[in-house]
Amino acid sequence: MSTSVNPYLAPKAVVRDVGDVATSEAETIRRQHINHEASLKSVGLLYYLGGLALIGAVAAAVAPFRSLAPLVYSGRGMGALLGVPIFLATLAVAAFAVGRGLRKLRPRVRIPASILAALGLLGFPVGTLINGYVLWLIHSEKGRRILSPDYAAIVEATPHVKYRTPVLVWIALALLVLAVVALVLARLSS
Repeated sequence: MSTSVNPYLAPKAVVRDVGDVATSEAETIRRQHINHEASLKSVGLLYYLGGLALIGAVAAAVAPFRSLAPLVYSGRGMGALLGVPIFLATLAVAAFAVGRGLRKLRPRVRIPASILAALGLLGFPVGTLINGYVLWLIHSEKGRRILSPDYAAIVEATPHVKYRTPVLVWIALALLVLAVVALVLARLSS
């Protein structure tokens, strides 16, 4: 009678849900693609910043209209004068739309992002390097997988899988911010 069962012990049975198999497959796929996913989202942030810069360019392009008001109101050369700000405003809207699509990993953003990156290739040498990398991110095997319609279901099934920024990147970012602040303070004091 010494083999009695202790009713106060925790159960030792393993309980598996049927959904665990699908989740583990989705989790494996997500973990394989998480770095590429983070890179695409970072490019989306760059497009947001580019859109803000283009809004500043629109403001700079519109500023001369105040001094040219008599010419604009007379109708001569109005198309040429308005063409640059309208083009820049269109690019700004496109940059914001592409940035949002990349941040949300929308499949339909591949073509507009490719067009903007192809235009960015003209900015030799830095623009060529950055936009070549953007094109590679979008059109590589992992990029096509991430920007496919079925990947949204994988992201939805694995909200607990997050990208962890390495400590070295945070240190480099802090040093960069400190350097910019030091330059601004040095410029203000002189």
